[in-house]
Amino acid sequence: MEFIDLKSQQKRIRETLDRRIAAVLDHGQYILGPEVGELEARLCDFLGCRHTIAVSSGTDSLLMALMALGIGPGDEVITVSYTWISTAEVVALLGATTVFVDIEPDTWNLDSARLEAAITDRTKAIMPVGIYGQTADMTAINRIAAAAGNLPVIEDAAQCFGATHHGKRSGALSLIGSTSFFPSKPLGGYGDGGALFTDDDELAEKFRWIRIHGQQRKHFHPVVGINGRLDTLQAAIVLAKMDLFEEEITMRQAVADGYASRLAGAGLTLPHVAEGNTSVYAQYTLLSPDRDALQAKLGAAGVPSVPYYAVPLHLQPVFAGLGYREGDFPVTERIAATGLSLPMSPYVTAEDQDQIATAILG
Repeated sequence: MEFIDLKSQQKRIRETLDRRIAAVLDHGQYILGPEVGELEARLCDFLGCRHTIAVSSGTDSLLMALMALGIGPGDEVITVSYTWISTAEVVALLGATTVFVDIEPDTWNLDSARLEAAITDRTKAIMPVGIYGQTADMTAINRIAAAAGNLPVIEDAAQCFGATHHGKRSGALSLIGSTSFFPSKPLGGYGDGGALFTDDDELAEKFRWIRIHGQQRKHFHPVVGINGRLDTLQAAIVLAKMDLFEEEITMRQAVADGYASRLAGAGLTLPHVAEGNTSVYAQYTLLSPDRDALQAKLGAAGVPSVPYYAVPLHLQPVFAGLGYREGDFPVTERIAATGLSLPMSPYVTAEDQDQIATAILG
């Protein structure tokens, strides 16, 4: 059994993949070729946004968002400690300061009730993360950001791309949306890649400059940029996967429902999807009071599992200079100590679920 099954999906789209990859090899435009523009247009249609800018990775998309906003030394960016390191890493790379906020005990996303107290006159952006497949409470976060002087909100939608919040797609819920096309993501390629989304024309233009070393036109660079371009081959692969994406979202929900029915009453805390949200279940994560024993039991039964973010960012050595201590974010620390993710993809079969449930309940 695989933790994330990419092979079953590839079998379904292999003919389309081969055709699209062959087209790139034939035209030879490996950097910013026509498939990149096609993907950007298709993602705009999917989200209902004005601009999509395809970039080299989800990490670079967050970095470029902060760069376009002019964030640097002396500025603060609010986010969560329970996430992959890139969310805070990009803030540090620009010399700005990360300010962490604790998470909700049920959704494990940024607790909007704690957000206002974290805002200072140095706050220049808020970066909520849609952990494990559903968005944070973007309605509340946007409202608080607006009341604090129209602070920019950057939605890190790498794990929740395809989910909805009160009927609107993740990635199009704030000034800037960001996603990743890392292979394990709900919409992933076969390498690194990502995208930025916005309705703001000026920001979109800056994203495009930054993507090509700050170049507005040939031999003219008005801003500092990076090499942030998405490879044409990756765009071709993501396009092939988009043909199945909405169907696979439905399939992910069915797998999650199967887990929930099988594991009810097992003494575990199962995922909670907030009212008004849907989830794409990038991971199926549960809480166990004895996670290590549960992981060992699963391993003995041939079932892989992963304790994501077991050391939250505020306790990572690289961020020791921020001055946080154990106990500062009790919900984050509790979830980090008890969370365990089970195999998840659209292709986890009923038989797989039975085997996993038997291992857990046995």
